[in-house]
Amino acid sequence: MTPAPPHTDVLVIGGGSAGCVIAGRASADPDCAVTLVEAGPRGTGPGALGLLPVGPDSDLVWRYPAHLSAGGEEALLARGRVLGGSGEVNGGYFVRATADDFTRWPRSWSYDDVLPHFRRLESDPFGDRAWHGDGGPMPVTRTGVDELHPYSAAFVRAATAAGHEYRADLNEPDAAGVGPVPLNAWAGVRVSTATAYLIPHLGRPNLRVRTATRAVRLVLEGARVVGAEVEEDGRVRVLRADTVALCAGAVGTPHLLMHSGIGPAQQLSRAGIPVVLDRPGVGRDFEDHPEVTLAYRPVDAPPHSSGRAVLEVVLETDDLELRPYTAPFGEVIAGVDDPFGRIGVALMRPRSRGEIALRSADPTVPPLVRYRYLSDDADRVEMRAGLDLARELLDASGFGVAVEHPAGALGLGTSMHLAGSCAMGSPDDPVAVVDDRCRVIGVDGLWIADGSVMPSLPSRGPHATVVMVAERVARFVTGLDA
Repeated sequence: MTPAPPHTDVLVIGGGSAGCVIAGRASADPDCAVTLVEAGPRGTGPGALGLLPVGPDSDLVWRYPAHLSAGGEEALLARGRVLGGSGEVNGGYFVRATADDFTRWPRSWSYDDVLPHFRRLESDPFGDRAWHGDGGPMPVTRTGVDELHPYSAAFVRAATAAGHEYRADLNEPDAAGVGPVPLNAWAGVRVSTATAYLIPHLGRPNLRVRTATRAVRLVLEGARVVGAEVEEDGRVRVLRADTVALCAGAVGTPHLLMHSGIGPAQQLSRAGIPVVLDRPGVGRDFEDHPEVTLAYRPVDAPPHSSGRAVLEVVLETDDLELRPYTAPFGEVIAGVDDPFGRIGVALMRPRSRGEIALRSADPTVPPLVRYRYLSDDADRVEMRAGLDLARELLDASGFGVAVEHPAGALGLGTSMHLAGSCAMGSPDDPVAVVDDRCRVIGVDGLWIADGSVMPSLPSRGPHATVVMVAERVARFVTGLDA
């Protein structure tokens, strides 16, 4: 093991959508030394919104083996492995959780409590100023009505004709209906939290960013975290810190905790990992949005612009989200062979719950993600209803003809919105992993700030809500919110 580098006040593990926020905000105090470690590279830089640099052979993602259902459907869950995380390589979807979603969170996370943090993070010139900020790091834009792709425009017309309300701002507290997707983008270019929060401040003398540096396990002395063991350039060293903010994502965070001896005692013992703290909720009962897509052959196929969002509009109705993608996946994801148009149907409040299971005591071996999708009869009924609605809207829109033969079918899949694997709750709750300030219960000095802490998955994609959580946790960590 090589000699340790200088001590740091705040060590941020994971430079994804949450970690870049924590490091950027904490290092604004020149007296606070901040170190961020990220296993992936520096990043892609500004990228065209409509092209996703995350094909099957991309080196910018973690690949986690996954079982989608009890039927044994297998998949690979891909999460960003790059400075900026999944927000550096995604389609730009940046829709907030609704006010009703937060009624399922602790009382201190009510919509009134989180709204100032949503407003602080964004610069969104559109909509009611009661809901939006105009001075935050993250630009939020939407595709204008006159600029919509023909598929998107036809879908909106079909949905409104079927009685669904048009909503110009899906980031209002309880917006439902059809409308343009808020995007973490500017002028057709994707903007990650690395771009918005971190890169502009790399010149700060109190901020160190170490890419290609993988956290192996946390280092604890008694009941207090004092740093982390990391691998860098083939060497292992310990980075010591007063405070550790764990932002490795909803799979990476529980995986790192378990390899540090914090997690379900039985599972750790079976894997041969010494138990430091028995927290049964680590990796347990996570949620994600299952998705099935309706394939179609376009009647007319206008070219897809690289600066155009893959998803410009969505329909939110009856706990379903319908997603009319603007191009075949084969056109926007390198290495994917899929020539069909697609309308995605996702369950936004599924009843199924999953778990993250260790496969080895070796921390370099990824865990198994068991989703258990559609294990509830009501989920299957709702998915069938969503596919029927997608067919009706496709027929009404006229931009494509549904493909019914097996070659056009895309079976059960995941939205890759996994959350809740280290859920927030009361310290008296044996399943809770963090308290309502996102401090790990039973470990001093250790915080979690990513999608894993969500006690209930939002009924919208989680990216915007993850950034909000990180904004708030940054204030807890730095003492701005006592």
